[in-house]
Amino acid sequence: MKKIAKVFLLIASILVVVFGVLASRIYAFGNTRSDSSADAAIVLGAAVWSSGVSPVFRERINHGIDLYRNGKVRKVIFTGGQGNAGEPTESSAARDYALQSGVPAQDILIEEKSHTTYENIRYAKGVADTHGIKSVLIVSDPLHMKRAVLMAQDVGLTAEPSPTPSTRYQSLKSQLRLLAHETYYYIGYLIRRTFSSVRI
Repeated sequence: MKKIAKVFLLIASILVVVFGVLASRIYAFGNTRSDSSADAAIVLGAAVWSSGVSPVFRERINHGIDLYRNGKVRKVIFTGGQGNAGEPTESSAARDYALQSGVPAQDILIEEKSHTTYENIRYAKGVADTHGIKSVLIVSDPLHMKRAVLMAQDVGLTAEPSPTPSTRYQSLKSQLRLLAHETYYYIGYLIRRTFSSVRI
């Protein structure tokens, strides 16, 4: 029994170390920002309420708009389907917000089918292909960037990170919770892409 307990303790210790290392890499990557220009910015979806876009989504949309205004991108692709019945899709709400902010309609592209980060990326890739877009900046919260950029590269996008310069996750508690969440899902994605016969 003692040997079994030692084995379990060793395995648990290794898992803790691996989790910690990946979490530190995710945190560090969140501070990575590309200075390159690209054909478009892909803004990853977030919650939409009946009163408008959520504060988290607003941060992402504003950053995408800033990239456009500063000449870093020629187009903005908003992603996200419908969360709740009776509410607009995330991407259509983002488009309306961008239009009200002065972004020309012809420079706004949307996909309205996605419900996960991977779907955001995959459906945005389809939009990009349709419009001849070759390079993109991925826009999301800093701690979301490592997983999102890896997914973008996996589906064949030439993608660079462009995390929001500010985030709604301000407190240490909320940042640690989000970091743990992202590390968990990042590990899950690594496992899926490792054992999948087709790159997901």
